[in-house]
Amino acid sequence: MKRPAVRITDVAALAGVSAGTASKALNNTGQLSQDTRERVRRAAAQLGFTPDVRGRALSSGRTFTVALLTTDSSGRFSIPIMRGVEDVLSAGELATVLCDTRDDPLREQSYLRSLVARGVDGIVVTGRRTEPRPPIDVPLPVVYALAASTDPEDASVIVDDAAGAAAVITHLRALGRSRIAHVTGPADHRSAVERAHVMSAPEGEPKRGPASSTRTSEPSAGEPFVGEPLFGEWSEQWGRQATDLILRAHPDVDAITCGSDQIARGVCDRLRELGRAVPGEIAVTGYDNWPVMALASRPPLTSVDLRLEELGRRAAHLLLDAIAGTPHHGVLELPAQLVPRESTLGA
Repeated sequence: MKRPAVRITDVAALAGVSAGTASKALNNTGQLSQDTRERVRRAAAQLGFTPDVRGRALSSGRTFTVALLTTDSSGRFSIPIMRGVEDVLSAGELATVLCDTRDDPLREQSYLRSLVARGVDGIVVTGRRTEPRPPIDVPLPVVYALAASTDPEDASVIVDDAAGAAAVITHLRALGRSRIAHVTGPADHRSAVERAHVMSAPEGEPKRGPASSTRTSEPSAGEPFVGEPLFGEWSEQWGRQATDLILRAHPDVDAITCGSDQIARGVCDRLRELGRAVPGEIAVTGYDNWPVMALASRPPLTSVDLRLEELGRRAAHLLLDAIAGTPHHGVLELPAQLVPRESTLGA
C-alpha cells in the first residue's frame, strides 16, 4: 500500500513550529535562528519530506534557480566559488546553473537574455581576474564575486590581496629572512601588481596601490628586499627563468616570494636543479594555495589561501538577501589566510 506523502504540516508538527516557520526554514528565508532552521531540517530528513518544487515555484513566482556567470573557462576559480554558493543555496533547495562566457561579450549577452527569459532568481558574476568589471544590466538581483562591480551601488565580495601579501612578508621576517626577491605574473594584472607592491614596498610605505615609479632598483639600508619585482607569466617556466635572473643579480638572496603557486613551483624546481636547498638556503612562497600546485611542489609550498569557497558562501548569502528584498551595497573584502608549509619551515 502506498504511503501518504509527507506534508509541510507534518514536518512542522515534529519540529514544534508553525507550518509557515517550517517553510521559511526549508527555503532559507525569514528571520529565524540557526537552531530553529536546523531543527526543521532534521525533522524533514527524519520524515523523508520532499518539497513540491513545481508547486512552490507556481505559488511564489520563482524558479528557485540561481546562475553563476563566469569568464573562468578552466574552473580554477569559479568551481571553488560555486561550491561555496551551493553550500548555502542547496539548504533552501535552490539549484545553481554554471554559465561559462569564455570571456566573450556576445556569449555573455546571450546567456543573460536566456537567464532573464528563464526567470532565474538571481545571478552571481565571477571570473578569473580581480580587476573591477562593468556591471551587467538585468532586472534581477546580482552579486559580484572575486572581481567587484565598477558601480558602488552593486554588492561585491572580493579577497584582500594586500593583507595576504603582507602576511607573507611578516612570516618571512619572523624566520629571519633579510634578502627577499619577488617574481609574479603579467604587469597588466591587478592581482600581480597589488601583491608585488606589498611584497616589495620599503618599510613605512603604504601597503596598497601600484609600486611607485620613483623606487630605486636597489634596497635602502635595512630594507629586506632586493631589486624590483619581476613581472612575467603565470607559469612554472617563468618561475624557472626568473630564478636564474634573480640569482645572477643577487646571489645572496635568502627568500623568493611568488605571485602564484605555479610560479613558485617553477622556482623550487630550478633551485633544486642548481643545488640550492629550499628552505635551507632560500625560502620560497606561493600565492592562491592551489592544491594541484602547492601540495605537489617539492617541497610543498607555503602559500596564501584565497578562501574561495567562503567567498562563494558570502556571495550567496548576499544574493539571498537581495532576492528577499533587502539588497546590500558596496564592496565586502574578505581576509586571505597564510598556510605555512615546508618551503619556508623545512621538514
